[in-house]
Amino acid sequence: MTINVGGQILDFAAPKIMGILNITPDSFYDGGAYNSVEKSLARAAKMIEEGADIIDIGAVSTRPKASFVSESDELNRIIPVVEAVNATFPDVILSIDTYRSGVLKAISQITPFIINDISAGTLDPNYIDTAAELNLPYILTHMSGSPENMQDKPTYSHVTFDILNFLKTKLALLGAKGLEEIIIDPGFGFGKTVEHNYQILRELDVFKLLHCPILAGLSRKSMIYKPLSLSAKEALNGSTALHMVALLNGADILRVHDVKEAVEIRMLWAKLTDLKG
Repeated sequence: MTINVGGQILDFAAPKIMGILNITPDSFYDGGAYNSVEKSLARAAKMIEEGADIIDIGAVSTRPKASFVSESDELNRIIPVVEAVNATFPDVILSIDTYRSGVLKAISQITPFIINDISAGTLDPNYIDTAAELNLPYILTHMSGSPENMQDKPTYSHVTFDILNFLKTKLALLGAKGLEEIIIDPGFGFGKTVEHNYQILRELDVFKLLHCPILAGLSRKSMIYKPLSLSAKEALNGSTALHMVALLNGADILRVHDVKEAVEIRMLWAKLTDLKG
């Protein structure tokens, strides 16, 4: 499987590492750490040096109970960073983590990118039409509810198959709009209990039925640190362990805070599966 990002081809013969660049003051792990252009640029440079294939830039926290941020504030945060990263590293593939169509349009004037939509188009009525118009690769994520309420007693009949059916239905809708280069994300932590998240991880290969690359966003989330009675800052070891599980169960992209360690895990996965990493 491959996707085309403005003429750059991402080939999923081997998994890809997506480095997270949060330019928010309130993200659950590194909020405020990269809230200037200079800090963001240095962080991007480090992740690229460590082997990131994609840099995912987000200016609005989507952690549970996250505060509302206006579109103008989101644009004021993200535009200078995207401009700086694109100018300094013109060959790096970017993804943009936003649920607003206005942000998609603004960033598209700067550079092609992968659309990373946690909302599956549900939080902006113009989002899917805008994504189709831009004709960029699209990450389709499952989320139950919204960031404000998604952890309020999430309930499923069978979490993996409920998500599979949701994604299958959405894929048909996106295809009808002309969106064909789609990555799927089951949405670890987006309206799931710890038990739901582990069931999804165990059954991750089920999503291969959809014939799309699979993104796993596990890094430093509460499904890791809560069972260990730790904090997000102490969850690197657990994240690394579950990243290997995700790769073994079919993940094509790991979305991570810690690029160096994820690249090492990919190398060991390649040895384990007798492939070239």
